[in-house]
Amino acid sequence: MTTTSLISEAFRSLRTWAHPWSSEVAAEQGGASRLFMGAADFAVDNNTFAEAQISAAFYPKFKNEKSDQETRKRMIEMVSRGFATMEVTLKHSGSLFMYAGYRGAYSKNSFGNIYTAVGVFVLDRMFHEAWGKEAPQMQAEFNDYLQKNRINISMELVTAELGDHGQRPKDDYAVVTAVTELGHGKPKFYSTPAVIAFCRKWRLSTNHVWLFSTRESATSFFGAYDALCEEGTATQVCKALDKIADISVPGSKDHLVVQGEILEGLVARIVSHQSSDQMKEVLRSLSEAPFHGVDSDLGSSLREICAANRSDEKQKIKALLENVGSSLCPDHSDWLDAQSPNADKSFVTYFLEAHPTDYATKKLQEMIRLMKQRHFPAAFKCYLNYQNADNLYYKMVIHVRSDSIFRRYQQEMRKNQGLWPLYRGFFIDINLFKLNNKKAAEVSKDSNTSLEIIDGALNSSLSARDGLAGEDSSLMVKLKFLNYKIRTILIRDGLSTLFKEDGLSDYQTYYLRQMMNWGTSARKQEELCELLDQWAVYIREKCGNKPLSTSAYLSEAEPFLEQYAKRSPANRALVGAVGVLVQAENLRYGEHGLQPERGAAPSSPTTSLVIPGDAIHPQPDVQTNLVDDHAHGMVDLEASERGRLRQPLDLSYPRCLT
Repeated sequence: MTTTSLISEAFRSLRTWAHPWSSEVAAEQGGASRLFMGAADFAVDNNTFAEAQISAAFYPKFKNEKSDQETRKRMIEMVSRGFATMEVTLKHSGSLFMYAGYRGAYSKNSFGNIYTAVGVFVLDRMFHEAWGKEAPQMQAEFNDYLQKNRINISMELVTAELGDHGQRPKDDYAVVTAVTELGHGKPKFYSTPAVIAFCRKWRLSTNHVWLFSTRESATSFFGAYDALCEEGTATQVCKALDKIADISVPGSKDHLVVQGEILEGLVARIVSHQSSDQMKEVLRSLSEAPFHGVDSDLGSSLREICAANRSDEKQKIKALLENVGSSLCPDHSDWLDAQSPNADKSFVTYFLEAHPTDYATKKLQEMIRLMKQRHFPAAFKCYLNYQNADNLYYKMVIHVRSDSIFRRYQQEMRKNQGLWPLYRGFFIDINLFKLNNKKAAEVSKDSNTSLEIIDGALNSSLSARDGLAGEDSSLMVKLKFLNYKIRTILIRDGLSTLFKEDGLSDYQTYYLRQMMNWGTSARKQEELCELLDQWAVYIREKCGNKPLSTSAYLSEAEPFLEQYAKRSPANRALVGAVGVLVQAENLRYGEHGLQPERGAAPSSPTTSLVIPGDAIHPQPDVQTNLVDDHAHGMVDLEASERGRLRQPLDLSYPRCLT
């Protein structure tokens, strides 16, 4: 019997005796013990079983073991030998939003909040713009399709209402970045050609994609990035890549039109060598359909609704949902009946101690057990869905508190190839239930046999996987642009340092270390020191001891940068596009939603600024070898040890601000 047949037969045998998500188990349980009104009243015994299903997931956060330069070389080598194609996509600057139809809407680490309310509203508008009068019918069909096939879509949600990134977008929009088939086991992510086909069928917005299938084009891509990384804007970058790519598939949303010129970055990854042919077939067979409702009156816009309910977040959420059609979102209970996560950690323990009813549950238990054993800083937040006499249903949110955990977990996966990935945006539906003694004995015996068959079959097939193998299957580099990093990492993320007691001095240390981490060229370091010192003096004098809100920092930073850019062509090239500031004032947001900043006066984009005098710092020579930056605010002091810099920056030179 083949590996596939063994696995299929094992799964069939599991499903014949129990499926706790339906009413079948309740009918068979007879003398089942009743569950009490919460995890605190529930005791796990030998008759306790669990079934867990992933309800939403996004790609795992991946970090290459090798340096970015070594990764580049390996990617070019694989393309040149015909083993793979290199795929490049735009990195829109927004928030992760996941939608699973009737199963719910999710943000990165939560649900039932302002992020998901905005996401559902934007998705609703997307359907109405695309389908016009047919939108309600298509929304219902879309939800049914996601439900039937257990699929969730992931989108980059870009809006001025959820806090400032590198530039306030001109429009509120979303682009689909992943389609995930959850099934009843390990999630499967659609290839990019399949994502585009899916989106064209449902008229959803797609991202700009470039494919590089020859050594010449792949090498030219990295050369183009190195030439543009310090001054490139969206128009320049897209034009350059269009010229050198073997295939260019423009996105449904033009970054320049909906977002602006400030481009966060590019994501380059290795994909199957068949991707080019698959993409050509998709483009040949599925053309983009015209939008039938783009000029229709769709009612109040997102920004109008948020402006009218600025002082009350719950009312804002309610108003947004009321403007979403019932065909897309008939149930508002996740938002209106929001509950705090269960603080009783014993529920996680109960889940780990219960007998797994299927392979997916076993692997999820294995994952959570390892994270707890290694003391990884992660929260397992549990929310009660509902319960009846025989079953207790919970939703678990796995919230990884530090990006470093993804790297540590990745190391564990290298030791144990059967370990499931740690996903971003990770949500699990869990059912705990009990059986009587006779039924429990039968279930335990059958499930153990089936799980052993699946384990053995899957382990034997690990060395015979189709397609790319090992590290090569996950090769990826994220390449960001300096004019985006100036705004987000150097200005926004530096505010907490700048407004401390010794803020001016500490801020210089902060931004110099960031430049060292990135390998910024000597010329740009000199220009950036002048810009950032003047920004520091200006904003401290204007705000005093009251820190500037990071969620609305562009209200001050953008007018400053606009005035600074007018002083010279070099200044304008340094800061990139300026002069367009979308108004979205008085916002302050955090992990659990946005709140108004009361008493703050809105800033005008035409405010007259007083720029402090020039202050140019002499800098050591730095190699102009640009690589992608790490997590916001993270300092990599090992950069010089990796040979990226000829010599480390001297942080002890006299500071003009002290």
